[in-house]
Amino acid sequence: MSSSQTAPENTAASEGGTPSSDFKTMITWRGEGADRLEQVRLQVNGARIKAYGRIIAAATDDHEAFSASYELVTNDLGVTKRLSVHLLKASGETQLGIARDGEHNWLVQRPDGTTTRSDFNGAEDVDLALSPMFNSLPIRRHHLTEGTAEREVPVVYLYLPGNVVEPATLRYTAGASAIGVVSPVATSTITVDDNGFVVDYAGLAKRV
Repeated sequence: MSSSQTAPENTAASEGGTPSSDFKTMITWRGEGADRLEQVRLQVNGARIKAYGRIIAAATDDHEAFSASYELVTNDLGVTKRLSVHLLKASGETQLGIARDGEHNWLVQRPDGTTTRSDFNGAEDVDLALSPMFNSLPIRRHHLTEGTAEREVPVVYLYLPGNVVEPATLRYTAGASAIGVVSPVATSTITVDDNGFVVDYAGLAKRV
């Protein structure tokens, strides 16, 4: 099934023929210019998302080969509550956890056992480098498929496979046919499906 044909499982239509806001689906992306795959199982209830995914990447000039599985949970507004990542490399495996508390601070549990607490400049999202899935979070929550708004989105940015966590700001610009994005690693354009999930992140990955 092509990206234009991909439809969520168990998606009910409303009287107007639009998809239900509650659905489950599997999405797969193939990296562009690199041997990399990402696959995620999504459970969506309105704005709330549960995502269980894995990125498998061969070695490149920029990074060693790795496999990273992740579990993401948002609240009912689509704001990230927690993310856990299990990273496998030739040298071994590590676990990293990122969670947002009731005071809007983030707790980062690092592989060395240390914990960092920060507001990350007011971030409500985590962005996982090399993953198109995580760009869908602010795109859906801020309705960036509607109109031509520009929005700066502070995030907790997790670089793979180094497990480096830093504050960052992404800039999204909604357009008629695509959404412009400026991130710490790229300036590109994104297209999404009717549910706001990434179809094509130019230069990074494309849905298969």
